[in-house]
Amino acid sequence: MAKRDYYEVLGVEKGASIDDIKKGYRKLAIKYHPDKNPGDKEAEEKFKEATEAYEVLSDDKKRPIYDQYGFAGLDGMGAGGGAGGGYSHAFTDFSDLFGGGFGDIFENIFGGGGRSRGFNSRSSEPGQGASLRYDLEIDFKDAVYGTKAEVRFSHEVACSSCNGSGCAPDGSRKTCSYCNGRGQIGRSAGFFTVQQPCPTCNGTGKTIDKPCKGCHGTGLEQKSSRVTLTIPAGVDEGKRIVIPHQGNAGRNGGPSGDLIVVVHIKEHKYFERDDYDLYCAVPISLSQAALGATITIKSLNDKSIDVKVPAGTQNGKILRIKGEGVPAASGRKGDLYIKLMIQVPSKLTSAQKKLLEAYAAEEKASSEPDLISLSELSH
Repeated sequence: MAKRDYYEVLGVEKGASIDDIKKGYRKLAIKYHPDKNPGDKEAEEKFKEATEAYEVLSDDKKRPIYDQYGFAGLDGMGAGGGAGGGYSHAFTDFSDLFGGGFGDIFENIFGGGGRSRGFNSRSSEPGQGASLRYDLEIDFKDAVYGTKAEVRFSHEVACSSCNGSGCAPDGSRKTCSYCNGRGQIGRSAGFFTVQQPCPTCNGTGKTIDKPCKGCHGTGLEQKSSRVTLTIPAGVDEGKRIVIPHQGNAGRNGGPSGDLIVVVHIKEHKYFERDDYDLYCAVPISLSQAALGATITIKSLNDKSIDVKVPAGTQNGKILRIKGEGVPAASGRKGDLYIKLMIQVPSKLTSAQKKLLEAYAAEEKASSEPDLISLSELSH
């Protein structure tokens, strides 16, 4: 079967940059890696084909020769997977090829675990525990003016029976015989070998002859805790509040992770917010709009506010009340904006109907009104 052009294999143009070549190879390597497609010969061949293409196109010496002479120019240079060739260049620097370090592709190929353990470091070394997320929902009013909230959560802490050692009182930790204390074992993955935590000692390099009965040798136990948070006035939706060292306990004596509280705000029936300003809608009658009036409304904090409605107010007119919005950390406050909505009565008494008929006769409204310019409408 004839070979496909290397640029075609990686899905890039002939003049593609090295970054585009890396992206093309990365996509194919993750998709066709043998460990993600066990027993799939077609996937294995595609993985080899992509690796061969990357080996050539990422090499400053081989690529120009291939561009000028094609496959024939590469004979004897070790490309194409022939004897003595191999693919050492393609796997020399995974941190360069996969951006976020080899843990990124390891996580994609083997289903996770590489990044959180620190793949390029020994798992037997101290490591920070996992951080925990807590989603806290608060009322709209509490978000505006601030409040205190109690958070109850469960997290892993050092076992109280063994102080985190994992050993029974008469037990001890010994060097793992399977990995000889390294905490990692090598695993063949195609053309390269990856290191992964030892399954016998879980990457610690040590085994326990008599595990603690309280934690079964893990050194950890679940604990329910609670903390009281001060929610600042004007907190935003999605605000993350970090409580240090309240996450899960660290590995091998490492520091605990954090508790990350994510704030969510309930919608209010009458008010909504834009930054430090509040908005609401208030109904007024036809006569109040036409003649003008003074009305009293309740603000978000139940404060009574007198509002003057100008005579001739149109439906949708917005009035601004300064300083009645959301408090800011600087001490200033936003404003309250009121949208006046004229309520047309759906039912009239006989007296009201007579008055309106008299007004209509006096008004002499046109039965063929002109259109209103959109620029004149209130937004």
